Amino acid sequence: MLVVSSGPQVPALISHFSFLISHFSFVFVFNAFTIDVEDYFQVGAFAKTIPVSDWDKWEFRAEAGTEKILQILEDAGGVKGTFFILGWVADKAPQLVKRIVESGHTVASHGFWHQLVYTQSEAEFREDVRTTRKMLQDLSGQPVVSYRAPAFTITKKTPWAHRVLVEEGYLYDSSVFPIHHDLHGNPDAPTRIHRIETEAGPLIEFPPAIVKVFGQNIPTGGGGYFRLFPFAITRRMLQSINTAGNPFVFYLHPWEVDPEQPRVPGAPLKSRLRHYLNLKRTVSRLKRLLQTFSFAPMEEILREM
Repeated sequence: MLVVSSGPQVPALISHFSFLISHFSFVFVFNAFTIDVEDYFQVGAFAKTIPVSDWDKWEFRAEAGTEKILQILEDAGGVKGTFFILGWVADKAPQLVKRIVESGHTVASHGFWHQLVYTQSEAEFREDVRTTRKMLQDLSGQPVVSYRAPAFTITKKTPWAHRVLVEEGYLYDSSVFPIHHDLHGNPDAPTRIHRIETEAGPLIEFPPAIVKVFGQNIPTGGGGYFRLFPFAITRRMLQSINTAGNPFVFYLHPWEVDPEQPRVPGAPLKSRLRHYLNLKRTVSRLKRLLQTFSFAPMEEILREM
């Protein structure tokens, strides 16, 4: 039993425990664990190489990849997350939607055809988010209130997008990536979870994890960045977010735990580098991540803040 008496050592003990609390407080912050359920041939990097009309010609592996992630989460103590499911995948494998629900996870929308939002008209976008939401609700039996745009493509080019989401019944969004990128990004956007006011009402935005390094927004919340940086660097950057008392949003795709996926011939070099980098390391890094941080579905994070 530790007995603390009055005397000159007390301030030192208080200082010591304050140091410990400040450096380990990240353990007690719940972070948002999210999965974009899409297949390897549907990613934005291959859009010019594999048209939508050819999707059925490629081996369907999203179901097996998602099952693999579900098992990893179960083995990690039953971690729960938000699964942004592509409508095309749900239509092809409705049983997968039911498995995600049976495993205790939250179903959310990723659109139907993985079309970049800024390539759609407002009317096309509305039809996409409406149709996909209804399908996922019918299959899951859950209210679907969260959305993530394919490739995070709600940008300055789509000022109507958040309003449309609110009008179509969505409460949460995770589509704005506050970085510079050739496919997406708005580096001026807030880097923490925040409320967006639209003409139709409010929406809560969950941007992927970002840390500032020398004044620059550095992405560290998953995907290719999770595979690019050594895990020690990722861990330190994410811990810095939690130590400041903030949750982060982590994301991954089923194809990223599938290093044996077919290679796409004829794809540009940059696309191939982005897509195939360190695929064999994803599973081991994911397991370490789940051991290091606490996670919950995106929609539950607000209750913990």
